[in-house]
This record gives sequence, C-alpha cells and structure tokens, in this order.
Amino acid sequence: MSTTQTLKTYLTAKELSQRIKYQPNVINNMLKDSVLLEGIHYIRPFGRRKVLYLWEAVEQTMFEQGQVAAAASSAMAA
Repeated sequence: MSTTQTLKTYLTAKELSQRIKYQPNVINNMLKDSVLLEGIHYIRPFGRRKVLYLWEAVEQTMFEQGQVAAAASSAMAA
C-alpha cells in the first residue's frame, strides 16, 4: 500500500509578500477580511499567534479568482 503525501510550503507574511508582490500588511488584512481562510490558506502552528501561509492553497485561490474575474470581464464586454 502506498500513500501519496502532498508537500506543503509554509511561508511567513514577509516570504509570501515576496512571491505575490503585495506588502505583508496587505496580506495580513486579507486574513482579517476573510479572503484567506484558516485551515485552507494559513495555519497557526501549535495554536500560537504566529501565522504560516500555505503557498499552494494561496496560489490556487489566486489563479481561480483570476479566472473568475477574467470571465466576468469578458461577459460585461460582450
């Protein structure tokens, strides 16, 4: 029996900001505004205050929301 394990990339707000070109405070505001969801886009290891972002989930959501925005833009132009 083999199990496939997905590797996750854990990033701080500063590290994430370097990848997506947003300031760390903007990323933290996205967390407060429920754009980024605990358990999906970020975790609080050991129940502490520190937040680690899950790169793969953030990247997937950015891609999906970009497609939705592009589709809506195309529909409005038609």
